[in-house]
Amino acid sequence: MADITLTATPLLGGTDIQIGDNRILERDDLALVSIATPLGGEVDLTEALKIAWSLDLPTPTQSTTSGDTTAIRTTPDQMLLLFPHPTPDANAVVQEKLGGTGYTTDQTDAWVILEITGPDTMAALERLCPLDLARFEDGTAGRTMMEHMGALILKRAPDHFLLMSASSSAGSFLHAVETSYRYVT
Repeated sequence: MADITLTATPLLGGTDIQIGDNRILERDDLALVSIATPLGGEVDLTEALKIAWSLDLPTPTQSTTSGDTTAIRTTPDQMLLLFPHPTPDANAVVQEKLGGTGYTTDQTDAWVILEITGPDTMAALERLCPLDLARFEDGTAGRTMMEHMGALILKRAPDHFLLMSASSSAGSFLHAVETSYRYVT
């Protein structure tokens, strides 16, 4: 019997689109792991995040970043940990570093992540997103709808956002973002 090696491919084929001075980049190099706080375990989880990644526990709708790792608070007792990780064992890595202080689930394959940047980014997002992004400070995150799809948006810097949506609608999500940029440039 022949050895068969399966290789994961990016949902959107490694999309990297330049529209004027704006860029839409598929971030298939990032792992996404959900961490839930056990009942009464916030102090232990906070300490574990600090030791493992030098991360502070973010407050709801905020994120904290240390190096290339970001914790995004999605609910009072849950966050997403976003970090570069090339192999399909991100959950095991996070579990080992947390030492049982949080409940984890690998979400990497469930989401598509687009990094968008450029001078027309806010105008493009205003066409898609009902959130008042002008009020977002760097590090603010919010759940929303973009077109008809659920999304999580994270502001990294002025004119620099990460957009996350279900992998099952990755093509439609990319189409909506790209079309919006084309209308405003």
